[in-house]
Amino acid sequence: EPTGEVATVSVDEPFRALAFKIMDDRFGALTFIRIYSGKLNKGDTILNSATGKTERIGRMVEMHADERTELTSAQAGDILAVVGMKNVQTGHTLCDPKHECTLEAMIFPDPVISIAVAPKDKGGNEKMGIAIGKMVAEDPSFQVETDEDSGETILKGMGELHLDIKVDILKRTYGVDLVVGQPQVAYRETITKEIEDSYTHKKQSGGSGQFGKIDYRIKPGEQNSGFTFSSTVVGGNVPKEFWPAVEKGFASMMQEGVLAGFPVLDVEVELFDGAFHAVDSSAIAFEIAAKGPFRQSIPKAGAQLLEPIMKVDVFTPEDNVGDVIGDLNRRRGMSKDQEAGAMGVRIKGDVPLSEMFGYIGHLRTITSGRGQFSMEFSHYAPCPANVAETVIAAEKEKKAAK
Repeated sequence: EPTGEVATVSVDEPFRALAFKIMDDRFGALTFIRIYSGKLNKGDTILNSATGKTERIGRMVEMHADERTELTSAQAGDILAVVGMKNVQTGHTLCDPKHECTLEAMIFPDPVISIAVAPKDKGGNEKMGIAIGKMVAEDPSFQVETDEDSGETILKGMGELHLDIKVDILKRTYGVDLVVGQPQVAYRETITKEIEDSYTHKKQSGGSGQFGKIDYRIKPGEQNSGFTFSSTVVGGNVPKEFWPAVEKGFASMMQEGVLAGFPVLDVEVELFDGAFHAVDSSAIAFEIAAKGPFRQSIPKAGAQLLEPIMKVDVFTPEDNVGDVIGDLNRRRGMSKDQEAGAMGVRIKGDVPLSEMFGYIGHLRTITSGRGQFSMEFSHYAPCPANVAETVIAAEKEKKAAK
């Protein structure tokens, strides 16, 4: 747990450094570190406080583009690369084994966009897998998964450009040519009202049966709270040892919502009563009892689709400000702020990600090639009804096609 101390940048303090980038090149794996305090010499043994393992420092190099200079020592304030470290990831703290510490790690938001990819030639699968594995280790905001139904490889990232660059790296660096599908937005689901409900799971078959009854409240949680569970059962109607099973049952159902199968966010579940059977009740029976009511309760609680909203920062020449703002409004954007500078105007606002595909081409057209923009994920917000209907229909079609 962080104690909230401030690490002083000083050569005289114990060694502390943060690994901020991992890179694979022809000389092996390079771990880029920034030393915040103390000194590091070739041959030193240091501790990775994230894994609890120690490592001996072999080669240390200073990088200048493709040129590298071998180092024998480095100190507070230096940025260098260590060759051949094991199990170090972006954000890990390296420190003096006698003075263990954890530096504040970098925060990586969850991906908001995904694309399905496949190698152009059949034999490229293994090559693609190895290359993507290396790239995921280098960039924690880039994720990959395999769609169980279709067997497709899904790349997930922070935006269209992020994924374009990944596809380009796969082609140029690793020689893997990909067929790329349409970008998909990472929608989420939530609920809008509080309800009380009850569910009983019972199964009688030869031998011991299964029994579990739960009475619960489901209500909208705080923004960004994810899923929270509490139990206020008194008098042992649902014995304490079964509460974790109930929580586990509800939590597992949050992975797939009732509207279009997207993960469910910001829901609070409170178990307030129930019943058990001395012989037939078990943790499994209560876990099943908590999975059962999801389909019955969530629709009653005003299920709603959420979409990722991006913080967008557009730079445009002064003559085009009106056109750019008009265009952002058409994309359901909200302009929040304008700053005039010597070269032009910066417009800041929030725009749904689904409306930002192909934006750079459009912006260049409006501004005769002089506009620029950047964007990052801001928050999830409710989808307007017409957008939600389109998304839900498209997801149902996809599932039917599978």
